[in-house]
Amino acid sequence: MSKPLRIGVLGGGQLGRMMALAGYPLNLAFSFYESSSNCPSAALGEIHGDAENSTATLDAFIESADVFTYEFENIPAAWVERIAAKKPVYPGVKSLSVSQNRLNEKQLFASLKIPSARFAEINSEADLKSAVATLGLPLVIKTVTMGYDGKGQFLLKEDSQIAEAWAQLGQQTPLIAEEFVHFKRELSIIAVRDREGHTLCYPLTENVHHRGILSHSVSPAPHVDTDTQLAAERHIAAILRELDHVGVMTLELFDTRHGLVANETAPRVHNSGHWTIEGAHCSQFENHVRAVAGLPIGSTVCEKPVAMINIIGQHPATVDVLRQTDAHLHLYGKSEREGRKLGHITVTANNHHELETRLRKLAEILPNPMALPVGK
Repeated sequence: MSKPLRIGVLGGGQLGRMMALAGYPLNLAFSFYESSSNCPSAALGEIHGDAENSTATLDAFIESADVFTYEFENIPAAWVERIAAKKPVYPGVKSLSVSQNRLNEKQLFASLKIPSARFAEINSEADLKSAVATLGLPLVIKTVTMGYDGKGQFLLKEDSQIAEAWAQLGQQTPLIAEEFVHFKRELSIIAVRDREGHTLCYPLTENVHHRGILSHSVSPAPHVDTDTQLAAERHIAAILRELDHVGVMTLELFDTRHGLVANETAPRVHNSGHWTIEGAHCSQFENHVRAVAGLPIGSTVCEKPVAMINIIGQHPATVDVLRQTDAHLHLYGKSEREGRKLGHITVTANNHHELETRLRKLAEILPNPMALPVGK
């Protein structure tokens, strides 16, 4: 057998871990750039990095692999640029610079004529007042970079809250003010594009959040017609082409009475796609490492309904989960902490009604509450 192609992953969290688990059967090897040697990926490859993330450790990481990717977009673009000057990185710097900056992202949507919320750049409290006058209320005020799982955001409902919003987020300018989108539900579409530009999409997934964190996802999303699925596929395909993106990308969407409205992108494998491990012919993780490694991408077909439940803060009893019909437990090797994603459970069923019943049974054994299943 030939020497394994070595993939270097910026980040050593659970996404990197699942990439490696998907890649090792394909004779791929992995290393990770992560400041903690106690990260979820530690058992699956060399760990490079230190508390300072020094140039020396980054250069050692560059020497450890043949091709590179990342599991998280909130990383310095300079790291990716330094790697790209020496070895291939997929997705490229362009994808990263768009997805980690909400202004760049909204401008990309506009250039591709993808519907999204009206927005304004905010650099002062006066800008915020102007945005209220122009866009109306409510507004969602967000940091342009960083921020996830509801962090770095302020829902501005009344003029009287302007000073409070500015006091909370004003030190992180520029900010972005987005028109509040009234939506029926949140959806996401995940796609993979290989080095030759071939693209495949997974079915639309419905996502339900609890206290700002993804609670569970259901795929295929119920009550999605062919036109809606095709519209989502057109949107994400256009973004992938424009960015010359290689690997997996996720587009989060709002389902509104006027159709789909783009929210944000993630240039990587995504929490709302964890269901693909058991639920699709080829998982998002395997497809991502296939694309990065220059291998043919696999089928994204989903044969029957499937759901993913995040395990947040506290671990359930393993035996209780495994007693449930068609439930698959994935733990990340993390210690318990409030709000922390410790693992996930995937469950399959023959139809959405049966899936909802199984979701409710799983919700009963989780230590922390989750949102009710889709449709309730």
